[in-house]
Amino acid sequence: MKYFITFEGIEGCGKTTQISFLKDFLKKKNRSVITTREPGGTKIGDKIRRILLDSENTDIDIKTELLLYQASRAQHVKDVIRPALEQGCVVLCDRFTDATSVYQGFVQGISEDFLERLNRFTTDNLTPNLTVLIDCPVEIGLKRTEDRMKTTNQEVCENRFEEKSVEFHQMVRLGYLQIAEHNSNRFHIVDGREDISAVHREIRTAVIKKMAG
Repeated sequence: MKYFITFEGIEGCGKTTQISFLKDFLKKKNRSVITTREPGGTKIGDKIRRILLDSENTDIDIKTELLLYQASRAQHVKDVIRPALEQGCVVLCDRFTDATSVYQGFVQGISEDFLERLNRFTTDNLTPNLTVLIDCPVEIGLKRTEDRMKTTNQEVCENRFEEKSVEFHQMVRLGYLQIAEHNSNRFHIVDGREDISAVHREIRTAVIKKMAG
């Protein structure tokens, strides 16, 4: 059965880990599952991702930033997400349109109405069936990100947003919580401070319930 689930949250909230856990769980239930991410997910999108997340591009204009995200998303929906859904897959995506509404809208001031129209245009009105928001305090998320970059081979250049101020990330968190409140039928908020296994159990319970309904 096709199903589109997106994961959102501040940097270091644990999205990548929980997407992997959920993928394994659903596969054991004999579901066809693919995982993907934004920005990126395609050959073209990955090239755009390198521009957007490069820490050297601190002077990127907000309009440029927004349109690059949307260009990556348009290709992503066309090449990956819609074909997978049409084949009956469950698609798990690390960030989607809500990230744009938060980072470029709520935090950086681009009109909510304009972003909504642009998101609809870019995605051909594709909306997730469920969005999992992993919420945690900014200090915890940034500390996890710092620790991860010390122990993995993640490219140092992909840290433009991690280098922003604590106040910026606090605004991101607030933006996500407000969007979740206004879209409570689609969002499920999980406490990202909990043990990884506990977070996974809550997410899989929410997914099973939503898919059954």
